[in-house]
Amino acid sequence: MESHNDAVKSIAAQVQAFNQRKEPFRIYHGSTNSTRPSRRQRDQMVDISSLNHVLQVDTQAKFALVEPNVPMDALVEVTLRHGLVPPVVMEFPGITAGGGFAGTAGESSSFRYGFFDRTVSWIEIVLATGEVETASTVLKSDLLYGAAASFGTLGITTLLKIGLKEAKTYVELSYFPVNSMSEALEKFKQVTRDSSIDYVDGILFASNAGVVCSGRLTNAARGNVQGFARPSDPWFYLHAQKLLEQSSSPTVESVPLVDYLFRYDRGAFWLGAYAFKYFLTPFNGIGRWVLDYFMHTRIMYHALHKSGHSKKYIIQDIVVPYATANEFHEYVDESLGHYPLWLCPIHQRGQSQQAPQGPLAEKPKPNDPEMLLNFGVWGPGPSNPHAFVEANRKLEHKIQELEGRKWLYAHTYNTEEEFWEMYDRKSYDALRAKYQATYLPNIYEKVKVDVEGEEKAMKDSWLAYLLAIFWSIWPLSGLYGVYKATSGGDYLLPRSVWWNGVQKLKG
Repeated sequence: MESHNDAVKSIAAQVQAFNQRKEPFRIYHGSTNSTRPSRRQRDQMVDISSLNHVLQVDTQAKFALVEPNVPMDALVEVTLRHGLVPPVVMEFPGITAGGGFAGTAGESSSFRYGFFDRTVSWIEIVLATGEVETASTVLKSDLLYGAAASFGTLGITTLLKIGLKEAKTYVELSYFPVNSMSEALEKFKQVTRDSSIDYVDGILFASNAGVVCSGRLTNAARGNVQGFARPSDPWFYLHAQKLLEQSSSPTVESVPLVDYLFRYDRGAFWLGAYAFKYFLTPFNGIGRWVLDYFMHTRIMYHALHKSGHSKKYIIQDIVVPYATANEFHEYVDESLGHYPLWLCPIHQRGQSQQAPQGPLAEKPKPNDPEMLLNFGVWGPGPSNPHAFVEANRKLEHKIQELEGRKWLYAHTYNTEEEFWEMYDRKSYDALRAKYQATYLPNIYEKVKVDVEGEEKAMKDSWLAYLLAIFWSIWPLSGLYGVYKATSGGDYLLPRSVWWNGVQKLKG
């Protein structure tokens, strides 16, 4: 705690200096799982990348005190030593506790526990004034709930108290074939009512073929024991698809807990398949084994940003009420044709009875549904930049029409007016005024894509225009992204992990 307190004092002093000048700053975490391009400038940043430790695990009260830059794999590694695991673990190991809290996150246990921030009962936060404050479900709850999903627009979260639950050795995973979106919904309703189930998600491989997966924690393996972490293991979605093709009956197998939690890491769900296609590389077991190092999400996110390809893919997570899920699926099927689609039920309240919501929760509606369905819509967009923007805007309009919302880690093309129609701006602005954060960028300013600004910069600069043409030549941008992701791999990975990976490749 002494080192932590010293680091927080330093951060607070930097923030206080920005506040005195009323100069906005951005937060440097050292890594990102957002697809939005970075706009940071070194002299306008507060570096919190050193806050990457688990400070305490309380086995009696079942909680952990966690600094914001602790990634999920490190958090799970520490808690498992005590026989515990966070109730909600994001599926990519590099997603941090602070990122999950400030940026909205849900996973296959969210049908029971809600979003990741619902598992956080207390935070330490450096306010925009430089003051260090604490907020909990009891004291300053408006600050706790307001900071959730606010992307650092109220201050800098420096410590989180995260609830834990008992861990077990395996997840007994059942794969249920489904033949339609309607059938998947009915299966979700059925399995989420079972109190013995700990994890639920699904994949649609086509409009008439998919699988719903339900898992329960267990110490006794049942059926085949299947891993997903080693280079020789299958990618999870390919394995599920193979089981679906082999049998129309449910299949049960046991997955080691850590392999289950990060089952989508290799290949970033199915986005890795597009990298094979881009580089004209055979997408088979041998190819995936040889290139396994490059197919983990830490490397892939870095390459995605450095290559500029984040502006070529529609990568959106959307939640809609169960009542409009079929209509949303029909829209995606007809307008984008993206498959596979990830499906994940999410409980709005989680374990809370009073449904705590900050101003950046969607505006409450009469008879708000208890359950939402998350759609992972990830795939290539139109090659024409204007058509790409238009496809994203139409998708956002459909989300709003169906009373859903999207995760803001991704590109946001809403106009400012459209954006604030979904959220309670009055309460948000009042909260920022209360905690003197109004000199910081608001959340819309942080997440929006400035299409007009980018187009103007291109028109005003011949160099930018020529560079855009240069990087459009296949495969220059892709090779550059891979080069930056590997030569600077320690940007996202601890140097020892990156170096070990390089030595394995050389061997």
